Amino acid sequence: MENQIKTIIKAFFPEEKIDGISLLNGRLVVTLKGSEQDSVPPQLKEQLSALDGIKKVSIVFTAKKKPQGLNPQQDEKWVVPGVKKIIAVASGKGGVGKSTTAVNLALALSALGQKTALFDADIYGPSIPTMLGYEGVGALSYDGKTFEPFEYLGIKSMSIGTLIQKDVPLIWRGAKACGAIQQLLTDVNWGEIDIMVIDMPPGTGDIQITLSQKLNLDGSVIVSTPQDIALIDAVKGVNMFRRVHIPILGIVENMSYYICPNCGTRADIFGHAGAQAAAAELGVPFLGEIPLHIDIRTTSDQGTPIVYSAPQSPHSQAYKEIAAKVIAELK
Repeated sequence: MENQIKTIIKAFFPEEKIDGISLLNGRLVVTLKGSEQDSVPPQLKEQLSALDGIKKVSIVFTAKKKPQGLNPQQDEKWVVPGVKKIIAVASGKGGVGKSTTAVNLALALSALGQKTALFDADIYGPSIPTMLGYEGVGALSYDGKTFEPFEYLGIKSMSIGTLIQKDVPLIWRGAKACGAIQQLLTDVNWGEIDIMVIDMPPGTGDIQITLSQKLNLDGSVIVSTPQDIALIDAVKGVNMFRRVHIPILGIVENMSYYICPNCGTRADIFGHAGAQAAAAELGVPFLGEIPLHIDIRTTSDQGTPIVYSAPQSPHSQAYKEIAAKVIAELK
């Protein structure tokens, strides 16, 4: 289908103007490089609409505006010394198990021989200290300028959750939150790291956009559950990263199914394979599915995530298979 769409577009615009193609549930969005003043021949929409399965066609432009009166330092990239690859684990909405996935993915990468770090960018709801077992332990700095990363369960990590009280909410606007993230990310003695996993906040707000623009991200992993409402937001996450030219490493379907421990019956509580279908329609890899299981939840709450505490379990193997695909996508 994508080749057909490209063939039609190339009849009206040169291929280098095609910035992105997104098709989901019959809705086609074509992103072209240029300005909104560029004319779109009506025949283009007519021909695209005539394709089987397409119900609505939208064509948008991504014009690059020159900065006016901005401080050049605002456009400088953040540097994270010693870190070779950085990937973001994101979701379009909360409640889909993004942080649990990020933690177990980081541990799985470590188990596969990668020197791994995990950064908690979920600044309003930091959960990494709890999941890695160092909740209540304060951050350490020897020189008063740089932090030492936490080294728990075989990976290095940092979270603002170590600097604030657990029950005190952060009431910060985007600029202050982004400034705190920059310091916690760049003023840390990470050492030599092969892959850093960033647990992004849910949604597509200021922090997500800032991290996508300020960091040289090597890719993003989108976490969703199978139901339609979660997939709609997951698609937004994919499109956000595409707009800022961050590679999509793939989609993970979390809470994919439930196996009754007594009778072995499988129940697709939230539906099934929705994320896989969305990945196919969006033209991005499907990384795998993680079941809904109490052990995944309890081990994370106890500070010993499933990949660490039960490395031979089928759930841990599922995370490791996803990690192996991520490594392959990064090469």
